[in-house]
Amino acid sequence: MTDVERLVKPDRGAEYLQWLLDVSSIPTAAGREHRVMAWIDRWVSARPGFSVRRDAAGNMTIESRSLAACAGCGLAPLYLTAHMDHPAFVVERVISPSVVELSFRGGVMEDYFSRARVTIHGESGSRVGAAVIEKVESPVIGGGEARPSPFGHYLAELEAGADASALTLGDVATWDLPSAEVIDGVVHSPACDDLAAVAAALGALDTLAHEPTPGAAEVRLLFTRSEEIGFIGAIAACRDRTIPSGARVIALENSRAFADSPVGGGPIVRVGDRLSVFSASLTGAVSRRAEEVAGGPAAVAATQKNSARPGWKWQRKLMAGGACEASVFCDAGYEATCVCLPLGNYHNMSDLDAVQAGVNTDRPTIRREFIALSDYEGLIDLLVACGRGLGASAPVRPMVERLWAQRRFVIDL
Repeated sequence: MTDVERLVKPDRGAEYLQWLLDVSSIPTAAGREHRVMAWIDRWVSARPGFSVRRDAAGNMTIESRSLAACAGCGLAPLYLTAHMDHPAFVVERVISPSVVELSFRGGVMEDYFSRARVTIHGESGSRVGAAVIEKVESPVIGGGEARPSPFGHYLAELEAGADASALTLGDVATWDLPSAEVIDGVVHSPACDDLAAVAAALGALDTLAHEPTPGAAEVRLLFTRSEEIGFIGAIAACRDRTIPSGARVIALENSRAFADSPVGGGPIVRVGDRLSVFSASLTGAVSRRAEEVAGGPAAVAATQKNSARPGWKWQRKLMAGGACEASVFCDAGYEATCVCLPLGNYHNMSDLDAVQAGVNTDRPTIRREFIALSDYEGLIDLLVACGRGLGASAPVRPMVERLWAQRRFVIDL
């Protein structure tokens, strides 16, 4: 183990886990992230050295005065970003005392909706159970200026004894799932994506603020809104220049795990997504930092034994199954990359591979997402390491010159 691995002290690690369990159990949806925002506001208020400000879109920037005070002269800040929404329903209309119309804001296969149980969360703290009964054809949203809805709409029947008059338009409805908990080193939660990244970013900032590194770039957090419906908060932040020009951006995500990017395999330095390849120099710099933490590369070479793989695990992958905010920031001209957690039951869809292939034997079922606790802890470690100093990526030129000098004789005639 290296010194960097142990930067998150055990007492703080337990606290950071509690933040994860708390925040990832909060009901949230695109455009209705106010409960998560209130939790973050309380977090900041309890720490006099931190401040929060909102841009015109409601995105939240978190800063630490201690990090600002010792930031390196002339170094642009490093932003860690995560989004505050998760795929969920929003109440659009009350159809009758026992039936409401819900829009779904996020990406989930249609197979999972039939008779699925949901919980509607009232603003007063009330909770009403319901079941999805029917999809609405050609849905519209709005009052006097109704327009076609970009979301899928569903009718939901309230549980016996419940009264729709107690509900408010805009109430968030989530899948009916238990709260977050840890089972055998695995965190099961209603909404790891992307609230586990929110908690990890706060843990990294907290660690950095307690032990600032003179001369390092200032680290700031940006928590965005409405990512699940097309990066709307991130687009707004780029349009409004919420992040100053010249800043570097590490977007944090929870990305669907595959056989070659498994849960428990360590945090993933994501080189791209299905939309783009991220900034090569910043991706290389983060990868180099991960190598320094681990004491070795993400994977052993074909000429090595697996025992050569370092004990602190990390991965380097494309993760082309989805898209993330790093593509938006790159498109806006920022140097940006992504670090993500491998995620099980992506968007709460269990047995997704079989359902997509049409070979599932059971009805598609909504379940809690899950991540490895070790991956979450590793993500905080890596972010702390990046915050304490992100140099340049390892240059390829010296290797090229060395190989040429040593081995060009084989082609000399």
